[in-house]
Amino acid sequence: MSRTANKRASRPESEQTTGATLLRPLLNAPTTPIEHAPTAPGVIIGELLAIAHDRRTPLVVYPGQPGTAALAALTVVDLHGAHIGRRVTLMFEGADPAKPIIMGVLQEREDWPLAERPVQVEIDADGERMVIGAQEQMVLRCGKASITLTKAGKVLIQGAYVLSRSTGVNRIKGGSVQLN
Repeated sequence: MSRTANKRASRPESEQTTGATLLRPLLNAPTTPIEHAPTAPGVIIGELLAIAHDRRTPLVVYPGQPGTAALAALTVVDLHGAHIGRRVTLMFEGADPAKPIIMGVLQEREDWPLAERPVQVEIDADGERMVIGAQEQMVLRCGKASITLTKAGKVLIQGAYVLSRSTGVNRIKGGSVQLN
């Protein structure tokens, strides 16, 4: 006999335990039906609108979503500013349409490879510098004032009142300078 068998045999029968004895409470326990979560409709295609809160919270929209505002989503992929505006695959936590999870970013032919796309929003890690890019034109507007940057290199500043002030040299340089 093996050591284990000898030890069992030396115990009184009331103290001997077997696999069936250990499982009996589990096997005889009352069973309750397991509630299944409702099934999700599968993968939904949505759009990544923005990445908020220090590039940690992606905001998405998709057809048939509850409400019209962008929804905060979880993600399983590493998202970048260049992904904004791209189509994403979505599934839902607990089949709840208000809790989207980004499963991936669709690779469209015109968007591949990602490195060739112009960066739309980039924020340096130290938070002191922000670079915003656009393909054709970018406009910063407030009321009647605006600053427009174009692809051709033009910088247009418009406003009801424009002031240029400097404690150092205030220099105007150009191929030609026209006043009035």
